Amino acid sequence: MPKEKISLNSIYISERLQKSLQPVSNSALTAITAPMGYGKTTAVNWYLSRLAKDSQALLIRISIYSQNLSIFWKSVQNAFSFAGLNFLENYDCPEDEASAGFLTEILCYQLEKCENCYIFIDDFHLLKDDRAATFLCRMAGRIPENVHLIVASRNHFISDDWIVRLGGRLHRIEIDDLRLNSGELSAYIRRCGTSLTDSQLEQLLKSSEGWFAAVYLNLCSFSKSGELPGKTSDIYQMFSASMLNPLPEDRKEFLSAMGLADEFTEEMAEFITKREDVHQILKTLTRQNAFVTCLNDGQTYRFHHMMKECAFRAFRTLDDSRQAFYYERYGAWYEKHGAYIHALSAYRRNQNFAAILRVVQKDAGILLASLKPEEVLEVLKRCPVSVLKEYPLAILVLMRCMFNWKNIPKMLELKELLLASIREHPKLSEEERGNLLGECDLIQSFLMYNDISRMSQFHRSASEKMTRPAISIRSDGGWTFGSPSVLMMFHRKSGDLDKELEEMNQCMPHYYKITNGHGQGAETIMSAEAHFMRGNFVDAHIALEKAYTQIQGNGQESIALCCDFLAQRLSICMDIKMRNTFEERRKELLQGHNTTWVNIFDSTCAYYYAVTGQTERIPALFGAHMLSTVNFLAPGRPMMEMIENQVYLAQGEYSKVIGRSESILAMCQALHYDLVALHVQIQLLAANWKLGKTEQALELLRGSLSQAFPDGILMPFVENYPYIEELLKGSFFGINENFLFRITRMGKEWEMRCDQLKKEEAYPPVFKVLSDRELEITELMAKHMSNKEIAQSLFLSEGTVKQYINQIYSKLQIPGDVRVKRKYLLEMMEGKS
Repeated sequence: MPKEKISLNSIYISERLQKSLQPVSNSALTAITAPMGYGKTTAVNWYLSRLAKDSQALLIRISIYSQNLSIFWKSVQNAFSFAGLNFLENYDCPEDEASAGFLTEILCYQLEKCENCYIFIDDFHLLKDDRAATFLCRMAGRIPENVHLIVASRNHFISDDWIVRLGGRLHRIEIDDLRLNSGELSAYIRRCGTSLTDSQLEQLLKSSEGWFAAVYLNLCSFSKSGELPGKTSDIYQMFSASMLNPLPEDRKEFLSAMGLADEFTEEMAEFITKREDVHQILKTLTRQNAFVTCLNDGQTYRFHHMMKECAFRAFRTLDDSRQAFYYERYGAWYEKHGAYIHALSAYRRNQNFAAILRVVQKDAGILLASLKPEEVLEVLKRCPVSVLKEYPLAILVLMRCMFNWKNIPKMLELKELLLASIREHPKLSEEERGNLLGECDLIQSFLMYNDISRMSQFHRSASEKMTRPAISIRSDGGWTFGSPSVLMMFHRKSGDLDKELEEMNQCMPHYYKITNGHGQGAETIMSAEAHFMRGNFVDAHIALEKAYTQIQGNGQESIALCCDFLAQRLSICMDIKMRNTFEERRKELLQGHNTTWVNIFDSTCAYYYAVTGQTERIPALFGAHMLSTVNFLAPGRPMMEMIENQVYLAQGEYSKVIGRSESILAMCQALHYDLVALHVQIQLLAANWKLGKTEQALELLRGSLSQAFPDGILMPFVENYPYIEELLKGSFFGINENFLFRITRMGKEWEMRCDQLKKEEAYPPVFKVLSDRELEITELMAKHMSNKEIAQSLFLSEGTVKQYINQIYSKLQIPGDVRVKRKYLLEMMEGKS
């Protein structure tokens, strides 16, 4: 048979497949599942291209290239940015249920503003983390009707449980929807511009089983030889034979080299290959080869996974020197463009340890934290000591990473190597030697965490030696390890509070000098918290305002959140004007794209609502007890657990409080958290008292009072006064009576304030003009009770109720007839007007 010219790049979507794609626009999640080469991506792109022509739909395409979550997350951010949505730029990749829920909340809020949004995630099978599939399913259950997820994968990723839970929100397209039948295969071949005999058509259908990739490759072979390949041909052999082997060697090597990239531009390809004809090569490839595509931005190219696999197989046939050349070029490209994880991967292939350490130094441990510790340890194991010594700044970064990974022996081993490097390095100036030794002191100070005196010794030593800010600590990073309180972090021993405050005042200026102001304001807010704990509310308020002023505009959000925690607690004790409502502050934090900050603020809200008895308003992270799903840093976890204990206490779960407290107290003991332990002991005594365990409660109360009295700490007792009021009426030998009197007096005032606050916060601010009786009637109106029913409920005449209602309308300045007025009043109560 004579050879025929075949137009293999023709797109063919059968009528049957078109029908299968129609429900996508009515589904929250469409899962397209089939092996490689069945045209999943082609089908979705065809469908989305038609949508783009016929509507104002927002299209977001996300490609996955590996199982590395950080790389995937970068792809997500880039895809949203390309679509004109930049709100994900500064978010970290969610790594637990709480941060995933936070991200879902953000996505729903932002995307519901779009008319119609389609998010296409391709090659989902490459992301092997099961949490990603769960996140998508949960998101599909919550997203607004205008948002549609489309996910293409080689493997099934939705569990039976989620299939049932999603119900009609889920649409599935599978292999039989994509497979070509006899009639469709015949139509596709005609579309390509050729024809086969009936026997050839039957042979092709039988050998390919309707698999698009196999059909395509068979036709490529047919276009060259006039014959279809034999039954025994391996698909990758067929691909190489059709797409790679016929090319000139230099063109084949170009494809082999660029197959190592996830995506690439012409500029990148020119850099990697050192060729000047890249534009023409790519133009030819995209015109003649369906497995090389230019993405929607018109600048970025991507190989189909079949092409990548065959290109990589061809790459491995290159001699070692050529492979090393390309890995080195990739490393250099990624390093230059700040893609440090990719750069490390390329340099590791070549075992270019000098380049690896150079990248580690540039990254300062930020992206390095996304790697598994064992991967970094393996590189260190292989890296010659002589090379490692040449990069002392990289050693400092690695020391900090080892501390974060709790590998203290390796951290100390690296410290000794650093000191040897400084001693032996011939070109280091005395100034830089001092900077390195000072930063080493700074990192070592973390080993003395919570012991201000010993930490301060290292900070002073570092301050004396250093002339520049530290490389291994970013000034805009968190300072409190996720704690909402500085005092809870650093009050270490009963009776030492004044000493600790003085040490903090002396220590922090040295620390600020060497970290470019990291944690600025910590000593001021710690002082404010100490005043509050002692019941000195005016002094606490003054110090709080100083702290807010000190941190204004300096990016120390973790310290600002500690200020918020104190401000909310202080607002229960005295009339102070809050800077933001809870809702305003949370919205502000959401715009900062940092899950950790939001979690800390949720802990503030949880504590406030727990101690004021407004359990229905506690954020879900604490109210629904999801804390175990969050990856808190170890030093911040005891504070979070203590706050969750307070929530359990407010919810009346007294046995839970008792059951959990022992493990929290053990954490406090290990970290020397005296104030956190005091809170937990008071929670524990309250729970025991509520369950009738009087003897245990009295013993805990005596111990707690003895622990708190030397420093004059009152407020943990006051905040729990409703639980321990009766216990405080007894006699406790050895405790100052004035101390007990102050707790009792402040506790009674606390209860009255809480009752007033609950009443005020139950209504919008404008409702403050209403009397208690008017508020009572308003609540009954909100239950849709008639005037007669309200009168019967309150033992009033119907006329009196009508008179009260008219007064309510008048005070709230609600216009209109009776029906409109009542509707408007209810909307005001719900915050809609």
